[in-house]
Parts: sequence; C-alpha cells; structure tokens
Amino acid sequence: MVYLQIIIGFVLLLGGAEFLVRGAVQISVRFGLSMLLIGMTVVAFGTSAPEFLVSLSAALEGSPAIALGNVVGSNIANVLLILGTTALLAPIMVDTRAVIRDGLMLTGASVLFLGLSLTDTISQTAGLVMVVALGGYFTSSYIRERNTANASEALHEREAEEFQDITMSTPMAWISLLGGLIALSFGADQLVNGGTLIARDFGVSEEVIGLTLIAFGTSLPELAASVVAARRGHTDVAIGNVIGSNLFNTLGVAGGVAMVVPLPVPEQLIRFDLWVMTAATFALLVFLSTGTRIGRRAGGLFLLAYGLYIAAQVAGVERVLEIFGGS
Repeated sequence: MVYLQIIIGFVLLLGGAEFLVRGAVQISVRFGLSMLLIGMTVVAFGTSAPEFLVSLSAALEGSPAIALGNVVGSNIANVLLILGTTALLAPIMVDTRAVIRDGLMLTGASVLFLGLSLTDTISQTAGLVMVVALGGYFTSSYIRERNTANASEALHEREAEEFQDITMSTPMAWISLLGGLIALSFGADQLVNGGTLIARDFGVSEEVIGLTLIAFGTSLPELAASVVAARRGHTDVAIGNVIGSNLFNTLGVAGGVAMVVPLPVPEQLIRFDLWVMTAATFALLVFLSTGTRIGRRAGGLFLLAYGLYIAAQVAGVERVLEIFGGS
C-alpha cells in the first residue's frame, strides 16, 4: 500500500500542477492581467505549488526534515536533472540579457538560505524576511519590465503562453484551478505519508527521503513542462522555469513554511546537501552570465552529477564524507 500511496501522490502532483497552472493562467487573462505578470507570479507559484504543499504538509505533520529536504532536493533536481534532460533533447540557448538578473537573484537567495540554515533553525522571523525579499523582487522586476521592453520581459511572457489554452471557457478554468488545488493537496498528503512510512520501514532518515524520492516527485511538473518546451524548440522557457521555480522554492516555499512552523535544519543538510545545492546554483550562474549554451555534453555532465548525488544518498552521506576526509 505504501508504494501505491507514493504512485498516487506522484500522479496527483503532476496532474494537479498542470490543471492548477492552466486554470489560473486563463482566469488571470480574463481578469486583464498582463502575460508578463502572469509569467512572473502565477506560473512561478503554480509550478512550485507541489513543493509548497508537500513541505507545509510535512512540517505540520511533524516532519520538518522532509520539508527542508524537499526544498533542497528539488532545487538540485531542477538544475541537474531537469536542465540535463532538457539539454539532451535540445541544446539550451542562453540569452544573458533575459536571465542574468533572475540568475543573480537566485544566487543571492541561495546564499541567504545557506546562511540562515547554518544557524541550525530557520525561524519564523527568518521566514518572513525570505518571503518579503521574494515579494519585493517580484514587484521591482515587474515595475522595471513593464516600463522598459526587454528580453527578460519577453521570456516571462513566453513562460505564461506555454500554459495558455484559448479554447478553455471561464467555468472550465475555475474547475481546472479548484480541481488542481484539490489534487495537489491530496497528492501532497499521500506523498508525505508514504515517504514517512518508507523512511521508518527501511531505517532511512526523513531528510534523505525528502531529498530524493519526494523531491523527485515535486519536481515532476517542472520536468514535464521543460521537456514539452524543449520538444517545441522553446528551450529558453525551460531554463526560465527552472530559475523561477528555484527562486520561489528557496524564498517562497522555505520562507512561507517557516513562517508557520520553524524549521530545524538536519545536520546532513548543513554538512553536505546545502553545499551541493549552492554549487549547482553557481554552476548554472556560469552559463547564465557567459551566455554559453548548455549543450548535450554539458547536459550529460549535469545528469552524471545528479546520478552521483543520488548514489551518495543511497550509500550514505556520512560514509561518503568519511571517504573524502569530510568527518
């Protein structure tokens, strides 16, 4: 039954996120919101909704290690797994003008998240600071891009257009939105409950389950969206999705959950996983700042790095750190 719970959770998160975003985009269009604002907020929140609901559910059920592991593991998977897979399908062309500002913000947010995590607990005050920082950045970015047409504005608009369905009626849009929320909520509960049982049955720590199994499940919507975008030749949208999702995960998900329930940081995350997440973010920043395309060779290296990361979790991070002199 536990494996059935996990599968049901995966399916509901994937389908729920798709219906939620498509319904929300259609409703936003009918309320007269610009495609720029929709791309920056509605799509960014919608694709990160699985991470938020799973982490919130885990924290409220007394499993904060799963909540934080999900955020860190999702960010790692988004960069290494999703961009690696996308690049194998079609090389990702990086337009520095369109992504550098968001990339720098993501790097700064990752450093902030790392610093707050090193205090051993992300407090409610720290969570508020993170959420305010995210809101402030979105507001300033929207004002700047609304007044000045640029490549970044065009990218956010294309992100929204990927989810626009002009054939969907307003009643169906509301049904899609509400149905997506219900599916996400139920799927989050199934995934957290199943993941917790697996951790207990196999003697695996909850943070490892959050970093691997649950993080993979909550990253499925971004993976599906990026693969579809790559097959359409819109690889810039794929990289925009990853940057936006990671930025929202780092500040919105971790910060929002911490405002409700303070999050103690497991020792393994402090010693290993947070540094992997930060390193992956800086590796992405190199491509964003230099305008170097992420080709199939780089995509293969990203996937190899993710495979090694998962292997380290399976073998045991403590054992790996001992081998490399990290203890």
